[in-house]
Amino acid sequence: MRILRSNRHKNCADGSFMKEFVLNAEVTPEFLEFLKKFGSIEVVPGLGEGYYKFEKPDCFSIKGFLYDTGFEVRFKKEVLDLTSDFLYALMYYYQDGKPDFATLTRREEALMERVKNHLYGKKA
Repeated sequence: MRILRSNRHKNCADGSFMKEFVLNAEVTPEFLEFLKKFGSIEVVPGLGEGYYKFEKPDCFSIKGFLYDTGFEVRFKKEVLDLTSDFLYALMYYYQDGKPDFATLTRREEALMERVKNHLYGKKA
């Protein structure tokens, strides 16, 4: 799965930075299962069929609908530069349902150490 482009950007009242992304494929239940390895997923009933939220604490959240070719991402502004690269890596290393977990796990460990150091002034 790849991010093709970002349609809209805005600073949010809660201090986060929002970007809407257009993808080259639909978000599937299998993709959400993949994301669970890197954060938490909540499927929210009552907000439309297939509405989901993904949360990677201290980094970003993703909101969207199953089978859509886009989603909204809210980044923690203080670590936007660090975490946006990881979002792109998640998409790239998903590899059409055959994720490269070894590479992503290494990247995630390095990312979280840098994020914690940046946000809290200490190593993870």
